[in-house]
Amino acid sequence: MAKLFPLETIPGYYSQRPGIQIGTQLRHDASEEEILMRLQLGAEWVMTDLPRDAEHSATNYRRIVERFASHGLPVYRLANHNVHNMPAVTLNLPGCDAKIAEYLAYLRNLAAAGIRYATYAHMANGIWSTGTEPIRGGALSRAFHIEQATEGRWVGEVFRSPLSHGREYTEAELWDNYAHFIRQVAPVAEELGIRIGIHPDDPPVYTLAGVPRHIFGTFEGYRQALEIADSPNIGMCLCVGCWLEGGAAMGKDAPDTIRYFGGLGKLFKVHFRNVTAPMPQGFVETFLDDGYMDMHRIMQALQEVAFDGAIISDHLPQMAGGRIAAEAFSLGYMRGLLQATQNEARPQPEE
Repeated sequence: MAKLFPLETIPGYYSQRPGIQIGTQLRHDASEEEILMRLQLGAEWVMTDLPRDAEHSATNYRRIVERFASHGLPVYRLANHNVHNMPAVTLNLPGCDAKIAEYLAYLRNLAAAGIRYATYAHMANGIWSTGTEPIRGGALSRAFHIEQATEGRWVGEVFRSPLSHGREYTEAELWDNYAHFIRQVAPVAEELGIRIGIHPDDPPVYTLAGVPRHIFGTFEGYRQALEIADSPNIGMCLCVGCWLEGGAAMGKDAPDTIRYFGGLGKLFKVHFRNVTAPMPQGFVETFLDDGYMDMHRIMQALQEVAFDGAIISDHLPQMAGGRIAAEAFSLGYMRGLLQATQNEARPQPEE
């Protein structure tokens, strides 16, 4: 068995600079070239995962952390899709408490590996799409039109209309189920020193296949949910793309949402993504500079609240050059916006 060394011996592991930091997504078994390319593009953190059928243990998590750290790339998040988007928890189905226990074990594995952040999504019937559509230059990207929606998906599972779980659920039921979950999770997260960022429903706002998407699909839903959690360790993973999908129905726009939750210290991670239009019009995910949101405004809002954490690209389009080209464009664009807003925030010399 390979010897595990203390994380504090990894050069730079605990010395990430404060402020907005650029992250990237890579498979746990990414090639040396893929890792090197991300470093050359200026990535400061990696988000990774293990397949559902892999052994999710502290030992395996430590090995992944050590592999990336040996290249100078610390792990911000290590996902376990077995405990993400859990219908049993969201809808209080048979096996709910066993799933919560599995989630708590996952948090303990993260802590043992020195990882101090986890993203959690409270969706019961997956991410919904209606195919792909062309964007700039013929690149293809995920689309959603609510009048055409028939199914949601999550890591091999398919959830179909009209009722993905056999009946209609009420918002009151979902609130009770969320409270049952978070009141068990928050004390453990505090004990372990792990911050949990809750991801918005994708898409948000509208009931899909009998399941409401309001708790983590509107500003007011998030505000109430974080009040119920009542914990410094429970906050928001803001997917800007999801927020843009909901549009005015979210209750606040994305920059104001950043100012509110960031001002409370409840913003833990940001998915930097743009879409062509809000619902109910329907949307297509698109390049960062080609959607209806000026992403410069998003970066400015993050600077205003002194956001201290990782931002990452998300849901990359299918373009010539493949995923690597799409990630290179996104990372370069984010770094350019970051430099611009940092320059804007500096006091100007007197003439």
